[in-house]
Amino acid sequence: MEQNLRTPEPYDYRQYDRIWQRVAPTLEPYPPVEDAAPASQPPSSQQELTPAQVRQESQLPGAVPNPCCMGTAAADMMDVLMGFLEEALSDRRHYLAMSRQAPVWARQRLRDIAAGKLEHARHLLAIHYLVTGECYQPAVNCERIYVGRWCPALRERYHAEACNGLNYARAADGTTDPCLVRVLNGMSADAYHWARELMVMLERGIQGEK
Repeated sequence: MEQNLRTPEPYDYRQYDRIWQRVAPTLEPYPPVEDAAPASQPPSSQQELTPAQVRQESQLPGAVPNPCCMGTAAADMMDVLMGFLEEALSDRRHYLAMSRQAPVWARQRLRDIAAGKLEHARHLLAIHYLVTGECYQPAVNCERIYVGRWCPALRERYHAEACNGLNYARAADGTTDPCLVRVLNGMSADAYHWARELMVMLERGIQGEK
């Protein structure tokens, strides 16, 4: 014998609310269920990123979210870093020019300083690529450099290196990127070391001119 089956009608909870209010008006008719996830919040595995978050992640270097080194903090200093790069290349040209006109005893040391300047420039080029993903093309200056007298040239280079050391240190203090801080502090130490060597050359040069 067949039975006629029909879908049960949905409950009308409003009538139970009215009954409950007459029986126990001070009690909650539907107590909260413990350990139940809120219906308005889907499981974390199903949560989706907002369009703004997607754009933010895609703009980070290498599409890595919140990189600890050479990320957004370093990007904020990119103009300063590229200024350091151009200056390092210019300083290198000055030291090479000085090495061709310096006394014999000073020539190799000046070439060594020029090599150190090139190393600084290479570090800064690598930093630019790590942060931006693009290769930086520094400006090339082909003008002839006039060195002039030996002692005044050493004096000018000493002050330039001392200022470089200070500027690198200030830049290190002005960023929160830990890897960039180490690089800049290392460059600052190099610049102060070269300033001391230039002072030794100047002392010897002054004695030789007397």
